[in-house]
Amino acid sequence: MLIVMFVIAVLIVLFVPNLMKQTGKISSDGDIALEKVIEAQSEMYFLENNKRPETTQQLVDGKYISKEQKKKADELSIEVK
Repeated sequence: MLIVMFVIAVLIVLFVPNLMKQTGKISSDGDIALEKVIEAQSEMYFLENNKRPETTQQLVDGKYISKEQKKKADELSIEVK
């Protein structure tokens, strides 16, 4: 029984740090994806309105992005280009 617990403990020690690294990478990839969404929706806004949006709020008002996306973009200081 003690050997089984030891093996489980060793496996946990080996796998938990790797899982934590993957969580950070997923978060980073999500931030990059959001930036690309903001850029793409900004272009869509431009094509439909013949002017560039000045703020992410204009994208929300035009239903190009969600309020949650705007909130996250503001947290990450992603600006409309």
